[in-house]
Amino acid sequence: MKQLTAAPIALLLFAFSVAPGFAQTDAAFAKAVELWSGYRVTTNVIYQTASGWNGTLDVYRPVKETPNPTLVFFHGGGFRGGDTVSWQGGTGLIFLPFLEMGWTVVSVDYRPFQIAHAPAAVEDCLCAVRWLIRNAKEYNIDPTRIVTAGQSVGGLLALTAGMIPASAGLDRQCPGNEPIEVAGMISFGGMADVTTMLDGPGSRTYVVSWFGSDANRAETAKRVSPITYVRPGLPPILIVHGDEDQTALYAPMVQLHEALTAAGSPSELHTVVGGGHSYYNYEDSLKIFASVRSFLDKHNLSPK
Repeated sequence: MKQLTAAPIALLLFAFSVAPGFAQTDAAFAKAVELWSGYRVTTNVIYQTASGWNGTLDVYRPVKETPNPTLVFFHGGGFRGGDTVSWQGGTGLIFLPFLEMGWTVVSVDYRPFQIAHAPAAVEDCLCAVRWLIRNAKEYNIDPTRIVTAGQSVGGLLALTAGMIPASAGLDRQCPGNEPIEVAGMISFGGMADVTTMLDGPGSRTYVVSWFGSDANRAETAKRVSPITYVRPGLPPILIVHGDEDQTALYAPMVQLHEALTAAGSPSELHTVVGGGHSYYNYEDSLKIFASVRSFLDKHNLSPK
């Protein structure tokens, strides 16, 4: 298994901290990234257009010809916006270990609440996964080994992208009719039950803003909550969560894990003792990614 050295990692970090699209428009620079890191990078690929907004994604893929396991990563940001690579905020660093493990990584942008309220972001993430399945051959993606992952609200989106069935109707605006199926899901500090985050002591401003003035927000919240879709036969799920997280509470994620286990769907819970929201110290991070590697290996998802 190829390991990226410090120089290639630094080059990747630099490439995606510069102006958006730079690596795509400067062929010489993109080639340098490829030669030094062993990764071919394509930025700002449009996977759909909605609400007058272009949904884009970035693809990091090893220079190889065989289909590769692929991590589909959704950033955090409280539905307020963000971008596919927020290196300075640490989001991009979460998926660097997957590059070191030889994965293809696809980082997805989605509509913030200023452009469209719930369930738009969930619809976008479902559309991004379908787009990747439709274009798997072009990007050497193994469609049988797609894993969704995300940080904070991205963890919620990673779970919904893998758990929501076609019968929910949230993929109706997505081009194509390919089944949206993933092989696994990983939530870093995500959410399980959005209905508990709209009112009362569990209310969180970023969730309230996501729903705006929706008169049916309770029903919409249920439609975008992972806990709604617990059932037998789901792909394996890894939940990483700090037990002192006050932004996205720990207890609902424990309940999700227990419900999945009771339903007979494989679920693992990695508790970060004393951990807050999404960002963890060095020692905790080492333990987290040991659990991630073990989870991927156990379910035959890692690169050969």
